[in-house]
Amino acid sequence: MNGRMNIGEAAKVSGVNAKMIRHYESIGIIPKASRTDSGYRVYSENDVHILAFVRRARGLGFSMKEIKKLVSLWRNKTRASAEVKALTQTHIKGLEEKIRELEAMRDTLRHLARNCHGDSRPECPILDQLADA
Repeated sequence: MNGRMNIGEAAKVSGVNAKMIRHYESIGIIPKASRTDSGYRVYSENDVHILAFVRRARGLGFSMKEIKKLVSLWRNKTRASAEVKALTQTHIKGLEEKIRELEAMRDTLRHLARNCHGDSRPECPILDQLADA
């Protein structure tokens, strides 16, 4: 890297597509890119590091609000790691709740599928349950 990249190069290096880079810039996740005389965005190596950080955080299911906070904490060298850990533990609790909800949905659907004959008859407990719920 030469230290300054156009949006295509930044996208390739960070693994974040150009549309998302523009979005992250518009919501303040990354600083506004500097511009060339002809108006093209130019990104620094630091911007690309932030984009890669965001991509990894998104991969772990953090919300954009949480990511904005994480980026702020990451860039603040005087941060307390306790704040990062607390944010992560809150995220884990949210994931655990989603897992419970998904497991309940799966169990309900398995039950309905077991009770559906799946043949040429029109009776279907799956559709009946959806209609009654």
